[in-house]
Amino acid sequence: MAGRLDLPARATRWDGPWLDTPGSHEVTARWSRAAGFPRSWPDGAGLALRVACADGPGHHLDLLMTSSGRGRWTRHLPLPRGSATAGPYSTLLPYLVAGRRGVLALFPEPGTPRISTDPAAVGAAVAQRPLAFALCFGTGTAWRPLARLILNGTDVSAGSREGLAFDPYRNRLPGLRPVGLLGALRVAAYAGSRAGRRAGPPV
Repeated sequence: MAGRLDLPARATRWDGPWLDTPGSHEVTARWSRAAGFPRSWPDGAGLALRVACADGPGHHLDLLMTSSGRGRWTRHLPLPRGSATAGPYSTLLPYLVAGRRGVLALFPEPGTPRISTDPAAVGAAVAQRPLAFALCFGTGTAWRPLARLILNGTDVSAGSREGLAFDPYRNRLPGLRPVGLLGALRVAAYAGSRAGRRAGPPV
């Protein structure tokens, strides 16, 4: 599904070129269920995002988020849930954002209706009413807003979906990138996943 990511004008700068430049970017989103349990069961929910041309033409930003808690420790743990909009989605592993180390997370805006974690149900709901999330950066016990994500229900063409491979290690920004000891393992895992799907490497 499609949407946009809005970066606001800021009173306090991040000292990161992308974050400090107000504007809107086209987004492609893909929902998933981690374990594939029956649809009536709670499951880990996944939300993959591609922010198109975030760092110029052909230079995208990919984010892979998983349903999680919001606390200092639970933001690093996957959390099964029965609703796709009952709580936050986190990168689980740390990011370096404008020189600061923390975690990226998406929080459904207040008043968002509860929707099943079934991707088809999410798509049907978004077709009726856009979904909005706050993209935040967490360090310690604090969350700082970065941007607003709006999924508007506009479907992505089959040609655009074909071969789309999300990879947050290849598609990252100089001032917004994943870090940590597990990075090398995840790079190999994403490369293997692309090869298994016979998808070409992301641009």
